[in-house]
Amino acid sequence: MNFAVPPQAAEHHSNLLLAALPPQDLAQLLPLLDTVKVEVGEVLCEAGDPIHHIYFPHDCLVSLLGVAEGRMTLEVGQVGREGMLGATVALGHDSTQVRAIVQRAGHASRLPSAAFRAEVARNPSLQRVLYRYTDQLLAQAIQIAVCSRFHVLEARLARSLMVTRDRLQSDRFHLTHEFLAHALGVRRVGVTKAASALQQQGLINYSRGNIEILDPEGLAAAACTCYEIVREAGALPVQSFM
Repeated sequence: MNFAVPPQAAEHHSNLLLAALPPQDLAQLLPLLDTVKVEVGEVLCEAGDPIHHIYFPHDCLVSLLGVAEGRMTLEVGQVGREGMLGATVALGHDSTQVRAIVQRAGHASRLPSAAFRAEVARNPSLQRVLYRYTDQLLAQAIQIAVCSRFHVLEARLARSLMVTRDRLQSDRFHLTHEFLAHALGVRRVGVTKAASALQQQGLINYSRGNIEILDPEGLAAAACTCYEIVREAGALPVQSFM
């Protein structure tokens, strides 16, 4: 039996997890979803806080930061249109383990965590999508942790910039020294030196937080091997979720 998806589903289809759901399951989820705008620097959740809402990004990008002693941070993943924020609710967690901060402004579908938990409990298709995506996030976090311990900062910065480029589908974006320092778990002076090295090689142009990737292939070559691993872990095609 064919199940027609309401016209309002179109705006939510820009998120690949929602688009991966069978039409009848998406149609039942639609009344629970609101479209919200998020701004650069907005903290969607703080480590240790209760999870109030689930977000499915459309065109925004969210950085996931592990936090130590309330001030030291390290980016352990990114969430764009391929994913969601709050997947651990499906595993029974009521609080978040990361600080989620908006890296690029845009829009997202949002619903209350209680409503999401109820949908997961009754919807096997949604369960399969979420469990696969949670496995992706874990694979990314593990690889980034290994990268942070064993690879030099210049290669790590190249990896981070290339992953961001892939998520945004753009060679131009804005990332401040301060944000990159928080993401890479280093001091700002370290970011300055690494960015200058990449710029001197003609790979990027970086001025006042405005980044332009001049040579994507060269920057990918300058990145550590973790770039390919993280990219493959975070950009599976929609069909693989089914």
